This record gives sequence, C-alpha cells and structure tokens, in this order.
Amino acid sequence: MSLPPHTPVRPVRDHRSLFLSDLHLGSLSCRADLALAFLQANRAERYVLVGDILDLWRPMPAHWSQAAQGVIDHLAARQAEGAEVVYLLGNHDPHPDTVAHPRRIPAQALTEMVHHAADGRRFLVVHGDCQDHRLLRFHILTRLGTRLDHGLRLLDHWLGRLAWRAAPQRRSLIEALLSGLNAALYPTRGHERRLVQLARAGGYHGVICGHFHLAALHDDHGLIYANCGDWVDSFTALAEDFDGRLGLMGGRAALAPLPRPIYASNGVSP
Repeated sequence: MSLPPHTPVRPVRDHRSLFLSDLHLGSLSCRADLALAFLQANRAERYVLVGDILDLWRPMPAHWSQAAQGVIDHLAARQAEGAEVVYLLGNHDPHPDTVAHPRRIPAQALTEMVHHAADGRRFLVVHGDCQDHRLLRFHILTRLGTRLDHGLRLLDHWLGRLAWRAAPQRRSLIEALLSGLNAALYPTRGHERRLVQLARAGGYHGVICGHFHLAALHDDHGLIYANCGDWVDSFTALAEDFDGRLGLMGGRAALAPLPRPIYASNGVSP
C-alpha cells in the first residue's frame, strides 16, 4: 500500500507486548487519534486490550470517529500479519454480540488472562473493576459516571475548547476537574494492594490492570503492580521488551510532538 506523496516516514518501535486499556472508543472523552498514532509508531507481537476499549452503550450517543475505526482496523491488520490480539472486557465494554461488525474487536472477549513474560515471570491480567469498593461496582454508578463525564465534556466543547484535541499536553479546566475527581476516588491506593493480593494468592509475579485511569508501575506492595493508564487523560500504555522488562510509554508531553495518524484511502490503517 503506497502512502500519499510527501507523507513523512515515521520510525516504528518494536515490542514483544503492548498493553492498552480504557480507550473508551465511541465516547466523547475518547482520544482515538492519539491512540492510533501511538499504535502506528509502536508495533508488537502481542496486543493485550485490558478492558474498557469500547464505550457504546445506549441511550448515550456514540461518537464513532474515523480514528476510532482506525484503531479497530489497525489491530485487525496486525492480527492478519501474525500478531496476537487479546481482549479483556471492562465494565464499560458492551457485550460483543451487540457490537456492529465493523466496530468489533478482532478477538474473543475474556475476563482475565495470564501473561507469560519473556523472562519467565507470570502476570495476572484483569481490567481491575473486580477490586473496586463494593459500592463502585454497581452498574448504575458506572452509567451515572458516564453521564456526568459526557455532560461535562459537552460543556467543555460549548465553552470553545474544540482546539484541545490538537494539544494533548494541555488540559482544559474541565479536563483537570475530571482528572482530579478520578484521583480523589483512590486516595490511599487500596485498589493497588487488593489487586496485588489477588495476584499473590494465585502465585503470580504481579498484576497488570487498567480501569482506574491512574498509570503506575512499581513493586511498593511486594509484587509488581502495573496499570496501563488510559486514553482519556494520561494517554499511556504498558510495553514489554524482548527480555521481559516492563515500562510505561506515552503520556501527554511525549505524545505532543507525535505525528497525526495516517489513514489509508480504503479506511484501513497502515
């Protein structure tokens, strides 16, 4: 497939595995453009989607963009080239059977998996909502939170913040408010300890999760705790190299100079 004339050739970084969570494709808060540009600049043998990839529930209107479809198409193209795609359901993901075919993730939906790293370590991979406080696990609260987020982001647009999509390193006042509210839900990092304990009980070397929109990678609780972050606020992913080392990638400042995603004429990402 040939690229349009004068299209800059971007270097592509190779990884053994990439873990991404909380893309929320279809929601107003989604930054599918940044996620797609990141995927086009980073190639992996295995892509693990750690939940809340799709956000298409009714009665909220879906905001399905060219970039959102580009993410799905890119993953399908990589799968066709021999890469593995693993999909874990999150609390926002719709049942796969209800998703229109072009928007479906090209993988069977799971609730958890075990990742075998290149150095022999074993990691439990879960979305993470299973270790939320019991009150936060109620389905109605997920929907209420989505409505609040949607309403505030609509207000952000009405206040003239349409230009924010061109500047990932900047937060509007409303974006900062939403980020602060999310962080306030987890002041003591109790969710980290609960997830590490879940991994410890299973005999794993650590846990990889998403859900909390708080990117992290540490062993403060005795085992590795790795949170992929999200593509609503932090714009981060977790990468494994070919020696089994884990690292966080992306972030607002790192993605600011990233070229815009490339779209093929047939709508499929290169």
